[in-house]
Parts: sequence; structure tokens; C-alpha cells
Amino acid sequence: MSAAVPTHAGIRLQQYLWRHPGIARLGVVLMLFAVWEIAARWFVDPMFLSPPSKVLFAFGDVLATRGVPAALRVTFFELAVAFAIAVVIGLVVGLAVGLSKFGNRSVMPIVLLLYGIPQITILPIFILYFGIGPASKIAFGVTHGMFPIVMAVVAGVQNIKPILMVSARSMGASHWQLLRYVIYPHMIPSFFSGMRLGMTGVLLGVLLAELYVSTAGIGYFTSVFTQNFDPTKLLGLVAILAAMAIVLNEFVRRAEVHFARWRD
Repeated sequence: MSAAVPTHAGIRLQQYLWRHPGIARLGVVLMLFAVWEIAARWFVDPMFLSPPSKVLFAFGDVLATRGVPAALRVTFFELAVAFAIAVVIGLVVGLAVGLSKFGNRSVMPIVLLLYGIPQITILPIFILYFGIGPASKIAFGVTHGMFPIVMAVVAGVQNIKPILMVSARSMGASHWQLLRYVIYPHMIPSFFSGMRLGMTGVLLGVLLAELYVSTAGIGYFTSVFTQNFDPTKLLGLVAILAAMAIVLNEFVRRAEVHFARWRD
């Protein structure tokens, strides 16, 4: 049986989608929402799943719920602070480990060991030391976000060709010049990839801490809406949380474009 030959119109459609990937992304998103709408209306108990059309009109009710606006501010503050701290720690530790053979051999196994420990098992320790306020959520988020950044920075530094370092030193480059003109440009892609992974980890850590030990924040209201079997408000809150994650991701993307503009 001969394979079907694409028609001229099909080829033109493929070329158009290739030149305009946003159209294809929008189509995939709309298709997923259509499947969700059909499943929620005809195949799933409404007590457990609400259609996206209903969730869309429930945003006002979610924001009007007592305590939710304050919870959004608290969670966004915790996310921003935890992410900033995770980036600083991840960058400093990653450079220290990646630029030193001794540090790579002695410290990196410890980093991998700590990263392999299920973080949720040590949540009570954070509560014991930091209490049930924002500090424990920030600290728990930092532990989730800094390890991917450390490993990404180490990988980026170790991928630098040794000849570049030798050449720079032979021409009299100082340690700062090595870092600025050799190490920094080559670690940018790995560093920002680690930041994206770290941002996801920070989000997970903060929400887990709020979910288990908090009377404020999005995690707390997620638990409340779940226990009340209110999927409409729950999904609306999840959508708002997704919007917060998109804002942070866009911030990272714009920062990458700015600091890696030399590649253009």
C-alpha cells in the first residue's frame, strides 16, 4: 500500500504553521479545553470536576472569597523571596563547586545526596526551626529550588573548553576577567535552564508547606476548597496560581534574553 501523498493545500498549511508556531500552540490549547469541557459536562461527576467555561466565570467568586486576595499576596511574596534566595545560593555554590576539582569531588556528592532526599519528610524540621509563618515556606521553597540551579551551573561550567581558560590565563586575564568574559557567557544557557527548573521547585515547596502547615496562602485555600468539594473555586485558584507561575517564567525568559543578547 502506497503512502498518502500530501496535497498542495496540506503542504501550504504545514508551511504556514511552521512559520507561525503560535497558531499551532493556540490550537492545541483550545483542543485540550474542548476535551475538558466535554468530559466535565457529560462524563465526570460535577462534584469532582467543573468545565472551564464555569471556572472562567468563577474568578470573581474566588477573588471575593474572604482571605483569598491576602493569600495571593502572601504566596506571591513567598515565591519571589524564595526564588531570589535559591538563585543566589545556587549560583554561588554552583560556581564554587564547578570551578574547583576538589569541590567537585568532595561537595558535589553531598549535593546529590541532599537533593535525593524527599523534601517533604523534613518539613517538620523547617516548622520546628522557622515556625508556621512565611519564613518556613520560604526556607522550604529554597531547598526545592536551589539544587537544580547548583547542578545546572556546575554542568555549564564544566562544559567550558579548557583551551579557552588556558588561553585567557596566558594573555594575563584576572580571575574577574575569566569569570566575566569566559565562564559567564558559556554558563548562561545552563544557568537559565536551571532557573526554570528551580522556579518550579520553589513553587512546589512553598505550596506544599502552605498545604500542610498554614492558615494563609494559596495552599491553605486549596485544601479548604478540596475539603468542601468545590471544584469550581479550586480550579479557579489553580488557574490563578498558573498565571503567577507564567509571570515568573516570563521574568526569567526576559532576563535570559537580556543577558544572552550577545549570542544574536
